[in-house]
Amino acid sequence: MLALRYLRPRRKEAFISVIAGFSFLGISLGVATLVIVMAVMNGFRAELLDKILGINGHLILQPIDRPLTDYDAVAKRVSGVPGVVAALPLVEGQALASGATSGGSGVLVRGLRAADLKKVPGVAGNLQAGGLDDFDVAGGVAIGSRLAQSLGLFVGDNLTLVSPRGAVTPMGVAPRVKAYPVSAIFEIGMSEYDSTFVFMPLAEAQAYFNQGEEVGAIEVYLDDPDDVGDMREVIEEAAARPIYSTDWRQRNVTFFSALEVERNVMFIILTLIVLVAALNIISGLIMLVKDKGHDIAILRTMGATQGAILRIFFITGASIGVVGTLFGIVLGTIVCANIETLRQAVTWITRTEVFSPELYYLSRLPADMDVAETTSIAVMALVLTFLATLYPAWRAARLDPVEALRYE
Repeated sequence: MLALRYLRPRRKEAFISVIAGFSFLGISLGVATLVIVMAVMNGFRAELLDKILGINGHLILQPIDRPLTDYDAVAKRVSGVPGVVAALPLVEGQALASGATSGGSGVLVRGLRAADLKKVPGVAGNLQAGGLDDFDVAGGVAIGSRLAQSLGLFVGDNLTLVSPRGAVTPMGVAPRVKAYPVSAIFEIGMSEYDSTFVFMPLAEAQAYFNQGEEVGAIEVYLDDPDDVGDMREVIEEAAARPIYSTDWRQRNVTFFSALEVERNVMFIILTLIVLVAALNIISGLIMLVKDKGHDIAILRTMGATQGAILRIFFITGASIGVVGTLFGIVLGTIVCANIETLRQAVTWITRTEVFSPELYYLSRLPADMDVAETTSIAVMALVLTFLATLYPAWRAARLDPVEALRYE
């Protein structure tokens, strides 16, 4: 009762109330900012991981001593390993693509059979136009939405591919130029992939890149990408031939390590906001103790123990921290739930592109709140505010009636 009474603003304690208000606001904004930033970074990592693994295999098997001409047998053996979703033989190469508009764009061409392409989650589940049913028969290609937009292509139009490694003539190697009808247009949601990838039938890719009856690699998809380390040796044994394997963590180690470092640094920096707000609690409570010296003297004279005085002022300061932390979590949750709407609103107000897909790879701003992480943020904020409250409360408890009267 006394602690809550001391939190009520009074005319002669207006300055102390202002400090308490700023402390509450600082803790709330600090916790909300931490929740929002951590959720956005978690969502950014999860979305990127989902997009990257949605179009790239979790494990890549490449030949070592001889060409991979027995890819059907190897893929069948690898597919039989428990935990393997699919093993897809492919041919990969680079080319220059051009369409109805002038100019061109560098693309990464991948050759896959229609049945295998339907197993690639990033493509099969994100078709915008066309289909993959007659992919092998029609001899067409599937392209990303941004590539189609930049080249002015629609389903049924021809995409012209130019490869520097063409037929060998007496005059040298001639570039290979061939047009393919667009059978399907997909949108993964990652600008780099939507503007770069071109999928064509496996047999057509073997002919276009002079691969004969071989493939360049076999992509392996797993039930759980995080199990790739444990399953790698089993898959290599199932291949039953010399192969070189690389997993998704090795291919993206620099990128995801940079994200993790940035995430940890942001957490430390934003924690300083909560720390500054906690320091305001110290100054506010010290001034409150000084102002309530007469009250402390009366309470001690009436028989209040040092522990009772300590609890009164501890509850006073801790209340600011608890309510501020709860308000910050609620505010952060609301913002995270509407983060994309807020981004669009800011974009409309400022007339500028916020979170540009060309710069940040993704077409929308993601936010993924983690319960354990949000709980740790709340605990951290509460611990800081409780620690900030201890010294003023201890100082109030140490005052005896005679010393307390001097504050008057």
